[in-house]
Amino acid sequence: MKLIFNYSFYIIAIGTVLLAIASSLVGSLNVYKGQSLIGDAMGHAAFPGIILAFMLSSSKNVIFMLIGAALSAGLSYILVEMSGKKSKIDLNSNLAIYLSGFFGLGLVLKTYILGNANFRVSSQAGLDNFIFGQAAYMLKSDIYLIAIVAAICLILITIYYKEFKISLFDYEYAKLVNCPVKKLETIQLLMTILIIAVGIKSVGVVLISSFLIIPNIIASQWSKKFINVLIIGALISSLAAFIGTYLSSAINDFSTGPTIIIILGFFCIFSFVFGKKRREKK
Repeated sequence: MKLIFNYSFYIIAIGTVLLAIASSLVGSLNVYKGQSLIGDAMGHAAFPGIILAFMLSSSKNVIFMLIGAALSAGLSYILVEMSGKKSKIDLNSNLAIYLSGFFGLGLVLKTYILGNANFRVSSQAGLDNFIFGQAAYMLKSDIYLIAIVAAICLILITIYYKEFKISLFDYEYAKLVNCPVKKLETIQLLMTILIIAVGIKSVGVVLISSFLIIPNIIASQWSKKFINVLIIGALISSLAAFIGTYLSSAINDFSTGPTIIIILGFFCIFSFVFGKKRREKK
């Protein structure tokens, strides 16, 4: 119980809870848009941006690396969109191509700097942590970044709630009533990029997609209403983040990000078995 009053624990818990809430809200928008895997592709695509930022700056400056991650993730989205328009390849196939391609590029660049004398003067320790995350080393500065991004996402979703609801559930009607669908798509993309950029240090490029997708899946088992799904998803993901952070802090050798995902997985199974949809089928 002493852990509850530990300052370091609260720093990590606040960061993961804020990230979980923001991720669940933005992830739900992507799921309803039919792009549930876009976060997975962009998360993996952020890795080469991180390595390139390190190569250009010769340091692990958080701001540089987050900018690199955001630019790389954004580029992957643009390429996916272009491929979808200029070829007959479906969205999921495009996502798989760029997911593996960008992540493979990141691993190649990572291997390159390991054996290159030009980068030996720079500390490369910790670059691997961006793959699976390392929330245990979260700093106050990381909390501030996550809090700013979470606030931006919450404000934008609140302001454009009605517009998002119309465009996500009836795209053609939204265009008919002059709903700013292109503007909403841009806002949604930018929010996704921001979440990925600030989240990969905590949960890694591999697991960030779970933060975006699983809360919506859980919430959808308990309600069909859009607002209810957003609220339930945010509550469940924040609870999972707190429990996962506590367990990983209390038990040695437990990584925070994967532990949170495991807790979300348990909530997901519970919802499949006891959720409202299950009861309605009976």
